[in-house]
Amino acid sequence: MNIILLSPGYPADIPEFVRGLAECGARVIGVGDQAQANLPELSRRALSRYVQVPSLWDREAVIATLQTELRGLDVAGVECLWEPGVMLAAQLRQQFGLPGLTVEQAHRFRDKEAMKLALDQAGIRTPHHVAATTTAACFEAAERIGFPLILKPIAGAGSADTYRVDSREQLRAALAMMRHVPAVSVEEFVEGDEFTFDAICVNGQVAYHNVAWYRPRPLIARSNEWISPQVIALRDVERDDLAGGIAMGRQVLDALGFQRGFTHMEWYRKADGEVVFGEIGARPPGAHQVDQMKFACDFDVFRAWGQAVATGSSDLTFHRRYNVATVYKRARGVGRISRIEGAASLEQRFGEHVVWNTLLPTGSPRRDWRQTLVSDGFIMLRHPELTETLTMADAVASELHLYAD
Repeated sequence: MNIILLSPGYPADIPEFVRGLAECGARVIGVGDQAQANLPELSRRALSRYVQVPSLWDREAVIATLQTELRGLDVAGVECLWEPGVMLAAQLRQQFGLPGLTVEQAHRFRDKEAMKLALDQAGIRTPHHVAATTTAACFEAAERIGFPLILKPIAGAGSADTYRVDSREQLRAALAMMRHVPAVSVEEFVEGDEFTFDAICVNGQVAYHNVAWYRPRPLIARSNEWISPQVIALRDVERDDLAGGIAMGRQVLDALGFQRGFTHMEWYRKADGEVVFGEIGARPPGAHQVDQMKFACDFDVFRAWGQAVATGSSDLTFHRRYNVATVYKRARGVGRISRIEGAASLEQRFGEHVVWNTLLPTGSPRRDWRQTLVSDGFIMLRHPELTETLTMADAVASELHLYAD
């Protein structure tokens, strides 16, 4: 079958999804606005065809180009694994009469207020929330909900342009930094640990799921440059303290009508055990968290997604063998990476457990840590025991240092 995949070269792990889909028998037609020669090699090899459009964000031009380029071709579906393109994929399905997430459903995944309203109606605990498009409305919502609050874009992705505010003064300051955001969600700040519920669905059923633990919460990590954020994919997802979040994740998928593909949900567990929904995207997590799943179970998650999409069936066989920790590092200073300290001793202690090291080499320009969780590279390691995994992750976080000048 022919399946359109929007943006087959970005983000960084998308080429693996192209490969996984192609290996399941699909003829993958890539659609993007970069030249084919600039696509990653893995994507170029796995694609059956590539259609370059002037801009992925010009819907009418994309539709017109595809009507011309794919005339007479039987297309079975449209997929997109990148948050900004989820709505475009739904619009293309509508235009060409293809199955999958509808425009209305995609809107609920992209619009955080519509998302939470739908879940409120389903009886799922969400943070108290109000949508606002003016400064006055934000202050009115703050009075209604009470401090502390979270401000986030209605159509945002991840924790970009997201702020905790504890007073009217902080609210005023945060709104000044969000002038470019047309609509915001003013939400109750939920105190607790933050986890994910990541799922591959087939015909509305969860065929595979993953739970990851953020250490610390992304909002804290994005607010403090010195922190080395950690994401821990948990081996034991049957723990009693995770059961409420997993059950809620399944309820969310049912309420939003998700049938096939990858989703990434975030949720909170409060000190008293209450679980609260955070948000969900109709796409996989970023920052190589899908690779975490691969190393946790030693199976091809990208191909598992491809099978779900291409065949509408699943014969997944996997075993949860490891906890997998990814520790993202941020260099100190500005300019180019000049030295790395602590790597040799950590390699000697934990080298057998390291499955991936992407630290920037010396001489590389330092990345903007505010723009990418990956920052200046990461160390990914695994161990069957959670306590050992956390010990290693904390050592990498505290003893490995990159410097730039």
